[in-house]
Amino acid sequence: MHDITLHLLLLLFLAALFAGFVDSIAGGGGLITVPAMLLAGIPPLQTLGTNKVQSICGAASATIAYARQGHVHLREQLPMALMAMIGGMLGAALATIMPGDVLRIILPFLLIAIALYFAFKPNLNDVEKHRRMTAGLFGITLVPLIGFYDGAFGPGTGSFLMLAFVTLAGFGLLKATAHTKLLNFGSNLGGLIVFSVSGAILWKVGLIMGFGQFLGAQIGSRLAMRIGARLIKPLLVIVCIAFAVKLLADPSNPVRVWLGI
Repeated sequence: MHDITLHLLLLLFLAALFAGFVDSIAGGGGLITVPAMLLAGIPPLQTLGTNKVQSICGAASATIAYARQGHVHLREQLPMALMAMIGGMLGAALATIMPGDVLRIILPFLLIAIALYFAFKPNLNDVEKHRRMTAGLFGITLVPLIGFYDGAFGPGTGSFLMLAFVTLAGFGLLKATAHTKLLNFGSNLGGLIVFSVSGAILWKVGLIMGFGQFLGAQIGSRLAMRIGARLIKPLLVIVCIAFAVKLLADPSNPVRVWLGI
């Protein structure tokens, strides 16, 4: 592709800045950055690869911010992040044979279900609750599975991790957000390794957007720690619904094709 002009790079930086802010609180940064890169004329494969570069910057930034305030202990959670990285590598490696249409059919309805859960579930706050799954079992089952999904497809990963941490690990919303960013970092790193080997990354674009993501994530994570569940819960619901609407609005979505609309 032709070299991207300076004004497009600036717009991509601003898109990444806003994406980093949103993603550090409720996930869904890819809802902003992936369409922005496609509109800039970047081919789909390079968009996916380049998105991992800037995403990992945002995830690292948010993780550092949350860790500094004690909301996530990096050494204790390193094995879980490693499992997410392995899952991300496998997902990226097998992306070409994943049943994409099946995911595009199911994903909007999963996101709507997650939004409804967080919108109407009572007593969702920053207080930890009863754990339904041991940390070890959680780490060797759901974490690599969601990491695999992130490497192969990506959209909605943060929402799935949030749901898993809140419902199964018993985390409060703020702690769940902090741990989600760490595991996002792991799965993004796994995908980044595979995409970089395959040469599907535009490094200049990725690093410029990564700087924007880093700054946005610093702002968003600090705001989330200050306000807590009162900010995380509504933003998570909005992001899930917005992404579901975006997927269903695509004329090529299999659901719309089947219904003839």
